[in-house]
Amino acid sequence: MSYVHAVVTQFDEGQETVHIKARGKAISRAVDVTEFIRNRFVEDAEVENVDIGTDRIDTDEGDELNVSSIQIDLTK
Repeated sequence: MSYVHAVVTQFDEGQETVHIKARGKAISRAVDVTEFIRNRFVEDAEVENVDIGTDRIDTDEGDELNVSSIQIDLTK
C-alpha cells in the first residue's frame, strides 16, 4: 500500500506524470499498483507508456544475470 500512497502523493503535489519502475518478481506488484491507482484513487489517470526490457546485473561471483524490467508511465 505504501507504493500506492507514494504515487497518489506525487499526483496530489502536482506531478502530471509518474513513472512506476520494477524489476524481476516485483513486476507484478508494479502492475497491481498501477491498476489499483487507476481504479480506486485517481480514476482519471491513464497509462501513457509501458516499456519492458532486460537489465544485466553483475553478481558477487562476477557473472552477469539477466533480470526483466518494466516502466509504466501514468499521466493525469
